[in-house]
Amino acid sequence: MKKTLFLLAALTLGTSSAAPFVWPAKWSADPASSAKKGGEFRSYQISDYKTLNPFTSAEADSLPDLMTLNGATLFKQDPATDGFIPYMAESMPVVSNSNKRFVVKIRQGMKFSDGQPITADDWITTWKIHTDDKVGSNSYDSFFISEKPITIKKINDYTLQFDFPQADATAYVKMSFVPWPDHVFGKAYRAGGADAIKKLWGLNTDPKSIVSPGAWTLSSYSPGQRAVLKKNTYWGEWNKDSAGASLPYLDTQSYRIVKDLNAGLATYLAGDIDSFGASKADDLAQIKKAIDAGTLKATLLPNVSPAATSQWIVFNWNKTSDPFHQKLFRDVRFRHAMSMVANRQAMVQLALGGLGNPTYYSVYPVFKNFISDDAPKYEYNLAGATKLLAQMGFTKKGSDGILVNAQGQKLEFNLSTNAGNNVREQLGRIFADEAKKIGVKVNFTPIDFNNLVGQLTDKGDDRKFDAILLGLSGGDNIWPFGTNVVPCGTNLHSYNNPANGKCLTSQEQLMTKLFYQGQSTLDQAARQKIGDQLLKVEGELQPVVYLVGTSYHVTYNNRLGGQFPKELMNSYYGSRNIETTFIK
Repeated sequence: MKKTLFLLAALTLGTSSAAPFVWPAKWSADPASSAKKGGEFRSYQISDYKTLNPFTSAEADSLPDLMTLNGATLFKQDPATDGFIPYMAESMPVVSNSNKRFVVKIRQGMKFSDGQPITADDWITTWKIHTDDKVGSNSYDSFFISEKPITIKKINDYTLQFDFPQADATAYVKMSFVPWPDHVFGKAYRAGGADAIKKLWGLNTDPKSIVSPGAWTLSSYSPGQRAVLKKNTYWGEWNKDSAGASLPYLDTQSYRIVKDLNAGLATYLAGDIDSFGASKADDLAQIKKAIDAGTLKATLLPNVSPAATSQWIVFNWNKTSDPFHQKLFRDVRFRHAMSMVANRQAMVQLALGGLGNPTYYSVYPVFKNFISDDAPKYEYNLAGATKLLAQMGFTKKGSDGILVNAQGQKLEFNLSTNAGNNVREQLGRIFADEAKKIGVKVNFTPIDFNNLVGQLTDKGDDRKFDAILLGLSGGDNIWPFGTNVVPCGTNLHSYNNPANGKCLTSQEQLMTKLFYQGQSTLDQAARQKIGDQLLKVEGELQPVVYLVGTSYHVTYNNRLGGQFPKELMNSYYGSRNIETTFIK
């Protein structure tokens, strides 16, 4: 009896509080002893949120992302070394079966924001829902390699076994997905499947019912106005600073919805938000002027690194109800011509104020080790574009100055971007103006972001858009080709996304093959060589016309503390962890 009593006591002690993860002191420019508790970090968003549901959101900076950013994965990358370290995992995994099996011990004592324990069931349920194609998760592709699934098995409440179909250089990235509560999503999924999941956590959901594994949970949300996140106090039980204090320091974060980037900048200059994503020279000039005049007490660090984002135009290959445009967009000569129409130098000068670079490939400029000079570029060349279009039969212009072919079909298409992103709006106007010079009419229209994303991610043989100008962020520096972008059939293979998910061209098939070959290559030098081959095929196929890469600038109100030391700042890791940010 005593042994049983002792055992129960020991179990109780073992699960009541987690061995803490101590956030390294080297990740902050300020000593932990100087950090103050309380206060609010204030930021902005230029489009309204689409959903609170983590399984149906596809946008960067969605509310589920903001609730869990930096604070809810098995492993995380150390910005000082690029290496992975255990986070929600208790330790690094036991690896076997030729680098295909990973047994991971989960840190015990962690809790969701409603006080329920975080266990292996939460990872298992999250994996099952993400891999149900009826749910439509943007993370679906992360759990498959060459159409073979990564399987996850529960060994016990605090041990998981991951089995990969092949060795994977990005295994730690793939295992680092956010576990959402089984007692919420698993319960619904078991009762009603994918349909039940898609009905959960819409924008009208009572914030009190939102359950987060991360540092933050939703406090309130007013569509078109403001979202407020409050700290998850249970998260602070196992996340400590180097002085032993619970994190996060802040009580709340708030995100004000503004109509465009200019409004965001004006709000920052007025001191009403704490940071701003400056992307062009005029932004920097206005911020510096305000700092010099003493009207804004802020820090400005221009040109910290190249960007970890992309700006591009994609043409829709799936338009069965519009065979003229379908044939046009599928013709590689047209896409080469459109790349030659893109006056990237003018875009850098006019839209970014000279602070950026022309880009030609999907790899973000910050990952320069994976960008090869041998890959083809179709640079600005209106004469060359005209010649290619003539080869396609567009040799004459009508009375309106638009090129027509022998059948009288005009060379005209629609191009959309997300309204409110002033930089993309300017890029689109520059592209349309250049196209007009050679007789191509581009009907450029900024539209609602959520509407645009819906068009882009739509699957089928007759998708509605002609062309979209947008950008991507995310990904990793291990193998910086998108797992949900490059292979055929994946969610953001946006130029060709038919119902059957099949490749249309041999180049797509080769890109898919090289993607998985590189992903399975553990040696970095060998992986980079495969990346070079992939980049050559991509450059020649030109499935997406890449435009410009911005420089990454950092600016923040001086009332904030806890930013990274400058040597750790870059566009991949950012300028701070919000979990160790504080108000001075």
